[in-house]
Amino acid sequence: MFRRIVLFVAAAGIAALAGCSGSGTAGSGAVPLAGGEGAPGSIPSTAAFGKISHVVVIVQENRSFDNLFYGYPGADTATAGTTSSGATVALHPVTFTENYDLSHELVDYVRSYNGGAMNGFDRGSTGPLGGTGGIAGVPPDPQYAYVEPAETATYRTLAANYVLADRFFPSQVDSSFTAHQYLIAAQAGGTVDNPLLGIPWGCDSAPGNLVPTLLANRTDGPGVTPCFTYTTLGDELDAAGVSWRYYAPAIGGDVGEIWSAYDAIKGIRYGPDWTKNVISPPSKALTDIAAGTLAGVTWIVPDLVDSDHPASNSTSGPDWVASIVDAVGASPYWKSTAIVVFWDDWGGWYDHVAPPQMGPGGLGFRTPALVISPYAKRGYVTHVQFETGSIDRTIEGIFGIPTLSAADSRAVTLDDCFDFSQTPRPFSTVRLRRPLFELLHRAPSKLPPDTD
Repeated sequence: MFRRIVLFVAAAGIAALAGCSGSGTAGSGAVPLAGGEGAPGSIPSTAAFGKISHVVVIVQENRSFDNLFYGYPGADTATAGTTSSGATVALHPVTFTENYDLSHELVDYVRSYNGGAMNGFDRGSTGPLGGTGGIAGVPPDPQYAYVEPAETATYRTLAANYVLADRFFPSQVDSSFTAHQYLIAAQAGGTVDNPLLGIPWGCDSAPGNLVPTLLANRTDGPGVTPCFTYTTLGDELDAAGVSWRYYAPAIGGDVGEIWSAYDAIKGIRYGPDWTKNVISPPSKALTDIAAGTLAGVTWIVPDLVDSDHPASNSTSGPDWVASIVDAVGASPYWKSTAIVVFWDDWGGWYDHVAPPQMGPGGLGFRTPALVISPYAKRGYVTHVQFETGSIDRTIEGIFGIPTLSAADSRAVTLDDCFDFSQTPRPFSTVRLRRPLFELLHRAPSKLPPDTD
């Protein structure tokens, strides 16, 4: 703790407190970036310092804001979108069990964004999970859809009790490999899209498996091996003496086949952290919380059976998220914890808000984020512009560790989501639609929650 205090004081003149509040329904333009500053290596200031000592990041997959929180009161959502032909298309309802996946790599971003016109989403392709070969039963204009509110009721309940961010943008423009790198390192080594030969990604990839690099004109460049040496939050937390864990599903029988962002970090994959801090299956997070061993920083990635990814055929994602929230809420950790629920990319779904442009690599299309804490504002929709780097920056400010790269250095912290002047709120259990026993004791699928 002494080290954190020293670092915090040293940083006080470097980083300003982030956040301007929002209320009501924002306009369709993005809110200007406010409060992020400094080059990598500065230590952010955050009002959460001294109040929050545990951060839990729950990762979900592939949903835009308009797709998941359609019509949510006080949030900026659309009921229709424009296609590349100029037609106006009403967004239509789908279920979590829709049978098609949508392409959402760099080329899809460029086409959909279309210079800011936001009218090229229909130019993407559809297919089964992880593929784009076409599939029967796909509705017209499949990208222009929203999940029926009855299926997202648990997420909406969490939003009504805590904070929903309607200006959260992924720090990357593409898909899940880079998205998860930004979540642990605020960069992806200049790469884009996913490794070309598929799963497993990272240092355990098959020989010759390369991930494209990103060129200044937003096209793919030469591929590189997806096994990196850059510094991550895990490295910095280790140096600061702060515990961390990354819970992720196993996707095969080999020790290297864990669907973890840290598999792409050479020093962690082949060091002691791999067996100490990279944990599988994700359900162990629930038992660890109950056992009183919650780490300072925790990332939790779902198994495919609990993933919101299109074509996963899963409807249990909201319950899976709520079960983790309930576990923290029922524990002594509740009073000192901030939980962030984060969807890693837009998954090809339409969203009407043009993302701010921060160079070739970002920002991506708007995705939802929920912030849950005894200090979170109640039923608040924040319109402050956040990105994946905002999660990183908040962690850095809480634990007194330096920023890593451009994304966390420019981002604001999540301070607008909290009111630290209020008495910490007691926890109210989130009602699950399926028994916790089922979520805890199902056999792992051995399948990744996302392959694209």
